[in-house]
Amino acid sequence: MYGMSLGDDGAELGPLEPWQADEYFTHIERGRDYIGRFVGLPDAAKDCDAARAWLQSYADKAARDAGRLWGIRVDGRLVGGVLFRTFDAAQGVAEAGCWLEPSAAGRGLVTRAATAIIDWAVLERGIHRVEWIAGSANTASINVAKRLGMTRDGVLRQSFLYRGERQDMEVWSVLAPEWRTAREGHKGR
Repeated sequence: MYGMSLGDDGAELGPLEPWQADEYFTHIERGRDYIGRFVGLPDAAKDCDAARAWLQSYADKAARDAGRLWGIRVDGRLVGGVLFRTFDAAQGVAEAGCWLEPSAAGRGLVTRAATAIIDWAVLERGIHRVEWIAGSANTASINVAKRLGMTRDGVLRQSFLYRGERQDMEVWSVLAPEWRTAREGHKGR
């Protein structure tokens, strides 16, 4: 296993691949209700075979350079993840997202992991705009967007049907020049 440290608390960001479907499914089971409040990952992982298929869909996206997926582990245990749901290198636009099981919430893991993947997208891959789309009721996710220094572009009113209810979705973004400036400012501290 290889990964990158997210700090001195045993947190690590690393691959999450189809061969890890059992681990992923076990993780989803631990946080099924919590994770499913705002994102459909639990619905897509009803059993281990479905979890494997979902992970394979991201392996396929990665092979097409159209998306990416990473797991967040603490002391070797999968507790969440970050992803580029979409990744369009030609247009220079990507949409980032996240999820966590309840035991990992409130520790800054998503902010640190999202910072790492946005660094990669902007500084190594040349992505110009990174978007973060979250339901208006998902204050934890919106707070991550704020901590990442993103700007709220607007609200897509009742644009997403989730579990039979229409949800308002907030669009947040950061542009490459803003990201670079903010990252340079953090280096000086």
